[in-house]
Amino acid sequence: MTYFYEPKLGHGLPHDPLKAIVAPRPIGWISTLDAQGRSNLAPYSFFNAVHSRPALLAFTSEGFKHSIANAVATGEFVFNLSTRTLFDAMNASSGTLPEGVSEFEAAGIAAAPCRIVKAPRVADSPASMECKVVHHMEMPDIDGKPTDGFMVIGQVVGVHIAEWALKDGRFDMVAARTIARCGYRDYVEVAELFTVERPDDGPRGVKFG
Repeated sequence: MTYFYEPKLGHGLPHDPLKAIVAPRPIGWISTLDAQGRSNLAPYSFFNAVHSRPALLAFTSEGFKHSIANAVATGEFVFNLSTRTLFDAMNASSGTLPEGVSEFEAAGIAAAPCRIVKAPRVADSPASMECKVVHHMEMPDIDGKPTDGFMVIGQVVGVHIAEWALKDGRFDMVAARTIARCGYRDYVEVAELFTVERPDDGPRGVKFG
């Protein structure tokens, strides 16, 4: 037996299971500047890397919120890695603030300059990626109707990694204490990894891409 529902008719459960089923998901902790040069910082759980060559990141927002508006207006944004150590700061930056009020300042989060884009990065994040916007859109539903859901795709043009998070030339997710969103109000910390070779890796070992 399975529980089946059609989303357009409602799930019939006390809480929507969608975000818990499609989990864990990386958290896009996005920093931007508005057209007046004021900083903004907010987490987005509908976020991921969507291509590798060139490296492309995408985040979406339900509503044309500050991060989306700023990225579209300036053509830039920064992804900052969320970690267990920075969880309270990340969570504080999710609060709704008036336009132009900086979450960096309101939540006491230290900012650091980027090399290529004008938006700042989270100084204490072990990894940040500077991005230039290559595409943005309002997402339609299957009937072609607008959803008030907006997507921004950015090409990574610069990467910052804390030296302590690099081990043997690889980014150490366990040492960084990377976290992910798991739906409802649940999160998970990367505490253990396992490695498996693919069938086509061949005798020379794993190919990391």
